Amino acid sequence: MLVAASVVFLYYTLWVFVIPFVDDDHILHTLFPPRVWAIRIPVLLILLGSTVVGSFIGMVMIRSNRKAAAKAAAASKKKA
Repeated sequence: MLVAASVVFLYYTLWVFVIPFVDDDHILHTLFPPRVWAIRIPVLLILLGSTVVGSFIGMVMIRSNRKAAAKAAAASKKKA
């Protein structure tokens, strides 16, 4: 897992920081997508991650609210 992450980091780093200084007709440009994707990919990953984390937090809050409501309903039935 760590090796794969290192390879991805190295690929992205080369793509973003080295390729702009290489001539446009160099063969190295065929190994990388267009530069516009250097911004789109991280933005999409951040949006996806934020959505997953927000959904998880929302589900936890809804479940805890349901437990609190059930506990309050049980306490009110007990008093009556």
